[in-house]
Amino acid sequence: MIKEALKYVVGLSVPVVQEIKGQQYSDKQLHRINHNPQASSIQMGTLTSFVDYIRANIDSMSDKMIVHVESPTKVSLYSQLDAEREREYLVNVVARVPEFRFNQFIDHEEFLINLQSKFIDSGDRGLVLKFAGTVEDKSVAEYGDDGVTQKATVKNGIASKTEAIIPNPVNLAPYRTFLEVAQPLSDFVFRMKSERGIQCAIFEADGGAWKNEAMQNIKNYLRDELEDLDQFTVIS
Repeated sequence: MIKEALKYVVGLSVPVVQEIKGQQYSDKQLHRINHNPQASSIQMGTLTSFVDYIRANIDSMSDKMIVHVESPTKVSLYSQLDAEREREYLVNVVARVPEFRFNQFIDHEEFLINLQSKFIDSGDRGLVLKFAGTVEDKSVAEYGDDGVTQKATVKNGIASKTEAIIPNPVNLAPYRTFLEVAQPLSDFVFRMKSERGIQCAIFEADGGAWKNEAMQNIKNYLRDELEDLDQFTVIS
């Protein structure tokens, strides 16, 4: 208690500043008081609301603003550096994209529903739906699987059946970025297995290249929407 009391008393004393060989020294640690109030950021979920906010000119902003496309699902609005070498963080836009379990096997019925509701109708979606929708249970494991090619029995018409090779790779466009821009098509490895019923999975096979395309699409969209506003610079 005595030790803490002494520290408190010492802390109340006025700091002594001395100049030695042209340099100033203090016998206490000093903290600079900075009065630089900044606004808290606004949370948004669409690029449309973001553009509407900027064009409404509701809040005062610095002469130069930075629109940063940080990822396929996030865009931020920052001010230029102020006198304190700080940036004001005004807007945080996070895309609301449907969740899909990539890179893991899921129930056959769930896979078919997700493929129809969470993927754009383009590329090989129709082919995957047709194949996955007609494959016979327990037939995937009956044929050879060399790690690349799988075979299964599919229904061909009302009564007939045929042996078919599971398509690979497949080109699909899931909802993975803001809905205002095009959803990138990319390659996936499509796999199936019979284990307590048919299970399906798609594994990303483009090394993440779709992210660069999505970010470029967002950048182009915002550049077009803010083209007449020189105050805003869009970067990614």
